[in-house]
Amino acid sequence: MTEHKAYQADALISEDIGAYLEQHQNKQLLRFITCGSVDDGKSTLIGRLLYDSKMIFEDQLAALESDSKKVGTQGQEIDFALLVDGLAAEREQGITIDVAYRFFATEKRKFIVADTPGHEQYTRNMVTGASTADLAVILVDARKGVLVQTRRHSYLAHLIGIKHLVLAVNKMDLVDYDQAVFDKIVADYRAFAEEIGIDGFTAIPISGFKGDNITAAPSENTPWYGGPNYAGTSLIDHLENVELANTAAQERAFRMPVQWVNRPNLDFRGFTGLISDGTVKPGDKIRVVPAGKNSTVKSIATFDGDLDEAVAGQSVTLTLEDEIDCSRGDVIATADDPPQASDQFEVTVVWMSDEPLKPGRGYWLKLGSQLVSASVAEPKYEIDVNTFEHLAAKTLELNAIGVAELRTDKPIVFEPYAKSRQLGGFILIDKFTNATVAAGMIHFSLRRAENVHWQQTDISRESHAAMKNQTPRVLWFTGLSGSGKSTIANEVEKQLNLMNRHTFLLDGDNIRHGLNKDLGFTEADRIENIRRIGEVAKLMADAGLIVLTAFISPFRAERRMVREMLPEGEFIEIFVDTPLEVAEQRDVKGLYKKARDGQLKNFTGIDSPYEEPENAEIRVNTVEMTVEQAAEHIIRQIMPLK
Repeated sequence: MTEHKAYQADALISEDIGAYLEQHQNKQLLRFITCGSVDDGKSTLIGRLLYDSKMIFEDQLAALESDSKKVGTQGQEIDFALLVDGLAAEREQGITIDVAYRFFATEKRKFIVADTPGHEQYTRNMVTGASTADLAVILVDARKGVLVQTRRHSYLAHLIGIKHLVLAVNKMDLVDYDQAVFDKIVADYRAFAEEIGIDGFTAIPISGFKGDNITAAPSENTPWYGGPNYAGTSLIDHLENVELANTAAQERAFRMPVQWVNRPNLDFRGFTGLISDGTVKPGDKIRVVPAGKNSTVKSIATFDGDLDEAVAGQSVTLTLEDEIDCSRGDVIATADDPPQASDQFEVTVVWMSDEPLKPGRGYWLKLGSQLVSASVAEPKYEIDVNTFEHLAAKTLELNAIGVAELRTDKPIVFEPYAKSRQLGGFILIDKFTNATVAAGMIHFSLRRAENVHWQQTDISRESHAAMKNQTPRVLWFTGLSGSGKSTIANEVEKQLNLMNRHTFLLDGDNIRHGLNKDLGFTEADRIENIRRIGEVAKLMADAGLIVLTAFISPFRAERRMVREMLPEGEFIEIFVDTPLEVAEQRDVKGLYKKARDGQLKNFTGIDSPYEEPENAEIRVNTVEMTVEQAAEHIIRQIMPLK
């Protein structure tokens, strides 16, 4: 090993390896990101930090020297960017594409740095890297000054809630370390920062390639940087001494999202989680939200024994004096200042999927340990991250940022993102692919959510069903236009009527004459159409009826959304399976011909997709069955109805 192997406190290691490991383990951890315009030197800066903190092993250094000669951009000198640009495409193009995480340490702290991409098309990658960061290093090329991408990344860092910003004016060596160049860039950036609400930042003139003001300041090339109007600190010094998020979090009211109910035996019941804010001690009064039950902390258990106090950033198990209902997803909070719970919000959404946002579609929303179904309304506006203008938008495409209203299927515990990242930040997950499609930040709950409450009634849905001597059902007929959904549903209802069953048939065309007459046939309108029908069908099922619905309902996600509205077993999906060519031959209403002639847009099966059910409870093939046979088959499958 040479001086370039991993950083070690040699003396301490030789004397007491245990003490060294304990010292290293107990160092504070700072997470930060580097961002800026393309080729501002982000990867070079991180490579320099790794090099100067002795975090490069001998074999890595040899490989770096070899790669620098082959694909480097610094002639025969070491290209520090190659330590971070790991993807082949990054090295070939000389840019950062994916988020690269690197660890290094100094005497005072440990660090995890995320090298985030500068291109606008990789905005989602930058947001991912920034989501856990305490600090952002915004790099500016001294030759180019403040650019559009500098403004965009500063805005995103501010949006994500990063409190500490460093304006690192890089490549000062290429402008002969000119003080006037540095001062102008700082003045330009300050004017912009004030415009978007950034309270303060630390400006440092650096050269990632030459090492100026990276580990020591002022460097001999920037003697003016030690003057009274400058920070006078090196980048490493600033990183070592900036206040950590956990330190500020400890000053706030106590919050702990419950991740696990710990019951190793009959005599112990504890609630395990990571304390997101505040401090807690045995004897503290707490409230479990959203249930609203109060109790007192009995003990704070950890693997190493009970604690007298726990603070933000620690994972602990709390035991309570009282046996109260508390489960995963709940939040244990200080009793006199608990967080809110609501089911309707205004939010900022960063869209991260190749598939655009479908307003009204159901997604999984994950906030801390809470997981609920949620839907996003049509955006109020999209934000142009280059000009910060508010643009009209019907949806959000990949990398777009917009403000919209969001609704969940049940109340969730939250705080505004500006107050708490942990209880204000969420992700949206596609219910079918389980892919993360968006990240979001809660602004506030909507007033109507606070003022509208469930009115309890004495006659239950079970009573309604018992009066009718039947079990409620929603028979959901789905299939292409012309498949025979309405005809078969009508025949099924006739047979149920002869059996003295209480029914109601909701037909797609009929509903569009009244309740849904304001909706068209765009994808968003189709989703809203099915959502409304689902709500109506649910109310009818609550009244004890057997509800028959005949709608194309082309998307699996919306059929699943309606299924989730109802108790298990009450939603019966009936796939009226008719090949497209057969449905088109029937074409009773002449709609397929209009669609083929281009007179009817967004027609299912022609220029809009139909997603066949994957696990329908009942399937009928109208090529092989008559209407009467299909109806009899369905009746047999759904019996008994009590």
